[in-house]
Amino acid sequence: MLKLLSHSSSSCLRPEASSPVLRVLGSLTALTRPNPNLARRAFFCSDANNEDGAVEIEFRGTGNVTKAESNSSSAIMPTNPNPEDFLTVLALPLPHRPLFPGFYMPIYVKDPKLLAALQESRKRQAPYAGAFLVKDKPGTDPSMVSGSETEKSIHDLTGKELFNRLHEVGTLAQISSIQGDQVVLIGHRRLRITEMVDEDPVTVKVDHLKDKPFDKDDDVIKETSFEVISTLRDVLKTSCLWRDHAQIYTQHISDFNFPRIADFGAAISGANKLQCQQVLEELDVYERLKLTLELVKKEIEISKIQESLMKKMEEKMLAEQRRNLLNEQLKAIKKELGVEADDKTALCDKFRERLEPNREKCPPNVLQVIEEELSKMQLLDPSSSEFNVTRNYLDWLISLPWGNYSDENFDVLWAQKVLDEDHYGLTEVKERILEFIAVGKLRGMSEGKIICLGGPPGVGKTSIGRSIARAMNRNFFRFSVGGLTDVAEIKGHRRTYIGAMPGKMVQCLKTVGTANPLVLIDEIDKLGRGHGGDPASALLELLDPEQNANFLDHYLDVPIDLSKVLFVCTANIVHMIPTPLLDRMEVVSIAGYITDEKIHIAREYLEKTTREACGIEPEQVEVTDAALLALIENYCRESGVRNLQKHIEKIYRKIALQLVRQGAADEPAVGDQTQSLSDEPTVVEVEVAESDEPVNSKNPRETVKIPESEATKTVKKVLVDSSNLPDFVGKPVFHAEHIYELTPVGVVMGLAWTAMGGCPLYIETTQVEQAQGKGVLQVTGQLGDVMRESAQIAHIVARSILLDKEPDNAFFADSRLHLHIPAGAIPKDGPSAGCTMITSMLSLAMKKPVKKDLAMTGEVTLTGRILPIGGVKEKTIAARRGGVKTIIFPSANTRDYEELAPNVKDGLDVHFVDDYSQIFNLAFSGDEN
Repeated sequence: MLKLLSHSSSSCLRPEASSPVLRVLGSLTALTRPNPNLARRAFFCSDANNEDGAVEIEFRGTGNVTKAESNSSSAIMPTNPNPEDFLTVLALPLPHRPLFPGFYMPIYVKDPKLLAALQESRKRQAPYAGAFLVKDKPGTDPSMVSGSETEKSIHDLTGKELFNRLHEVGTLAQISSIQGDQVVLIGHRRLRITEMVDEDPVTVKVDHLKDKPFDKDDDVIKETSFEVISTLRDVLKTSCLWRDHAQIYTQHISDFNFPRIADFGAAISGANKLQCQQVLEELDVYERLKLTLELVKKEIEISKIQESLMKKMEEKMLAEQRRNLLNEQLKAIKKELGVEADDKTALCDKFRERLEPNREKCPPNVLQVIEEELSKMQLLDPSSSEFNVTRNYLDWLISLPWGNYSDENFDVLWAQKVLDEDHYGLTEVKERILEFIAVGKLRGMSEGKIICLGGPPGVGKTSIGRSIARAMNRNFFRFSVGGLTDVAEIKGHRRTYIGAMPGKMVQCLKTVGTANPLVLIDEIDKLGRGHGGDPASALLELLDPEQNANFLDHYLDVPIDLSKVLFVCTANIVHMIPTPLLDRMEVVSIAGYITDEKIHIAREYLEKTTREACGIEPEQVEVTDAALLALIENYCRESGVRNLQKHIEKIYRKIALQLVRQGAADEPAVGDQTQSLSDEPTVVEVEVAESDEPVNSKNPRETVKIPESEATKTVKKVLVDSSNLPDFVGKPVFHAEHIYELTPVGVVMGLAWTAMGGCPLYIETTQVEQAQGKGVLQVTGQLGDVMRESAQIAHIVARSILLDKEPDNAFFADSRLHLHIPAGAIPKDGPSAGCTMITSMLSLAMKKPVKKDLAMTGEVTLTGRILPIGGVKEKTIAARRGGVKTIIFPSANTRDYEELAPNVKDGLDVHFVDDYSQIFNLAFSGDEN
């Protein structure tokens, strides 16, 4: 073997060594090096059957030539021993692709022992090693593993584990150079591993493989090689990676022999490592050519796809560039002619045009901010993020209705009419609204007030807000704060944040377009509190009349006057509103509706609206009063009317289905319409009465001729009565709350308040065990701490009263009692059941039932004093619903009861007491049942 060395950085050989084969290989194989700074080498055998005459051509850049190599490269010198003599070699793992004979490959050796062994072999004039491709880890998909992960996993392999992962067939590689941990290999011939000699570093015994004999003149092999060459020529022409070398390859490809053509095609293809390894292991030249042909055919298809994609991308880019260029030219021409200004100038002019109508009403400090922002926007680049922030900020500032107020209507009679049209009852609420309007009329203006409508769901709190806005000619805006946890929803975000937005109040003003709307803040008792701050505290500035004249939104950062805004809040449970917030509100309670009011609402509002929504005519359906009463008593007992509306809608939906089915049954089938168009229709004479209002009649009674088909059609009215009501709404949900015809001993009816309104509440006491000294009390019914304490107090007071009334009765001292409040699945708590518990215990102790149709409520002290309670209206309505005739209230609630509407108090015998002795006389005197 001879070695030719040159210091030239070009790819040309010396004249005396530049044969055609060497020239073409010098240009072709140089393409396979991964680093342009590496030495550029091409290695090929001069004879395919005798590789001992192989020569190595080296094209070394001047930057990579060491001093020792420079001194040794000036002459032709004999090479090292024959490669066939190396039967034991170091095993070098190749992570990505196998090394083909005649090609260079740089690899990185991370194992220090293996690197030292390679350097030692090179010094001992035995610069050969075995390069073997590493198998993929079992159970892994090669396509899903990146090259860096594969290389990292191979570097971790050592010893027997590495040996087991090596492919059996590899390449004898000459160690060309070692620079740091980078080793440049030159492929010589194929090897096959026979056994492992050493583990650290891995050293193996190998057999040198030679190609199987083949006939050079075989036409099949020739044609296959020509097809490979032709395909390679097409690849080199179409692929941008190999286009520079197409001309030299076309001139000298005929100098290649058949095995080298196969190796060359496989080496430059983009096939995966397993396909390349298959080519390397194939010793039959014809089979190797077929495998290579398949690989290069795939390569030409990939090249065509890449060329097509590149062409499409270039066309798209050219079209975009052309469009952009024309747009820029158009803008420049329009600007030059004065037809159109640039984007920034046009945007600023648009903002000034929008501001002009409200310039006089706009506060001076806001005008100053707007002018500053407009000047700043003129200096910004339109493509910058700051430009978009400034534009959005100006858009919000100019969109607000600065000083733009709607004309308010202070007509009290009109307001009364509107409120009566929209709502039935609710006298207290309507009176408070009329008072507010009257004050505004006397003052000539109405300052913003905060009214809180508190009451159970479905009583019309939200719709009252709409009615107020309509009565006062104010724009209406509603937003719910139920579950709100972020202060930014109310106060806005800082405008430097991405996606910043103003708060709900600024959005409201922009939406309604006036500075004095009516804002309904719904579900204010359900405010949350999260990591974004406390919204209840943020609402203080919004609702406080002393602060909202200069409300400051974080996004706008300019004061906004909200003093003219009328705020109306709604809540189900008023005492759940935070105290500082509740202090700024005027609470108007809506207790709910009694049965008479619900029937009226159903007739005048709900039934009419539902009938129109379902498309049913009034003469097609009739819902009796008995059906409505049964619907309210047995299905919809809650304080509101929302559930009642749902049941009425359910009834009318079923009626609509029934009418449609009836109409479909009456219509004739398509096949039955056998009458021809020329036949005369049958005429029927019908006598029309005066009340029928005939269309073309002046006489009181007249005979009208109508077609027989129309005369036979009769509209059947659907009747909904209490008897067939379950067919429309199902079985009754509620039963009579007055469950006892004769009140048993130890049972007393109390009155409770809930978020859904008032309800009767029975308290039962029974004797579990009687023995001397067993006087204890057990309480059940899912009671809270307050009611459990009330039960203990009631037990003590009952014992003292029994001792006073019946000194010889030792019932409480010797009895184990069990006090229970039914509906144990419902939590109960509150200070209003003490007197009812005492009465229940005394009734059991004296074996004397309480008076029939009696209900009571009130808390008691240890001395027997009766304390006031809340929810008088709700409890009174609950008593009426339960069929109670006599009610006992604390004396402190006399005024609350007197303020109730007459229809609520009608037919009730109410007693107001200060001490329990009065309750004792009312409960146990007179006829018992």
